[in-house]
Amino acid sequence: MTATLTATVPLQPIPPFDPSTLDQVNQQLSQSTPRQILEWAVNNLPNLYQTTAFGLTGLAATDMLHKIARKQGKKSSDVPLIFIDTLYHFDETLKLADKVQNKYGVQLRVYRPPAVETTKEFEDKYGEQLWKRDEDTYDYLVKVEPARRAYAELNVQAVITGRRQSQGADRSSLSPVEVDSTGLVKVNPLARWSFEQVKDYVDMAGVPYNELLDKGYKSVGDWHSTLVPREGEGEREGRWAGDKEKTECGLHKDYFVMKRAFEKRRREEERAKMDQLRGEDPVGESSVQLGLLAL
Repeated sequence: MTATLTATVPLQPIPPFDPSTLDQVNQQLSQSTPRQILEWAVNNLPNLYQTTAFGLTGLAATDMLHKIARKQGKKSSDVPLIFIDTLYHFDETLKLADKVQNKYGVQLRVYRPPAVETTKEFEDKYGEQLWKRDEDTYDYLVKVEPARRAYAELNVQAVITGRRQSQGADRSSLSPVEVDSTGLVKVNPLARWSFEQVKDYVDMAGVPYNELLDKGYKSVGDWHSTLVPREGEGEREGRWAGDKEKTECGLHKDYFVMKRAFEKRRREEERAKMDQLRGEDPVGESSVQLGLLAL
């Protein structure tokens, strides 16, 4: 018997997303299920990653991506995870990261604040309780800068997020797909689901989740600013304890605005340091924290 050789046709690379088609795509996906939205993303977006802090919605998306991959005959999803380790996560969150990686076999890329690896190194460089002294600088250093560094180093062109409309504030009008000011495509597959729908899916599918949810938490961030929401409060009311006006950590704000504000504060701090060395009163466009001069 003569063996028949079959030529392998290489997969064609997925072309970059065309922002001009955004409205058309969102209309197309307006009645789609979360899994259908994820299937669209996997098939249509190049250099696709999932950003996650292992919240409930992100975990549901990870499970769905795994099921999509298995349906395609793969062992695990081709969509890697990006985890921003702020160095102030609960121990339960870090343990969950290991569980998720072990269960789904997905690649996990971890990014931390610039030039530090531990909480001690961060506080030696920027001072203790920076989130109290200068919250915007804290958000930029522990979340925004590491995320943008990840996107640049990994050539990320699109990310899957865990945001939902029912979380309120700026998220109340989320579409399935967005393009931010940097050109990054953001996919919100569970945008129309409620917290209860997400929790039901996680429970029925046997998805590992943060043990803190069993203690009353609903949205888990850094340990120093996350509380159990009180009865009748929204799921994100426990985030940023004591700050009722804050609704986002910076990852989903305008990157260029955040970066300009950070650089402005840094210039003011440097100017204040020079004034102090000359024995003059500190000057600047706003109050400064001299403890951040090590930036």
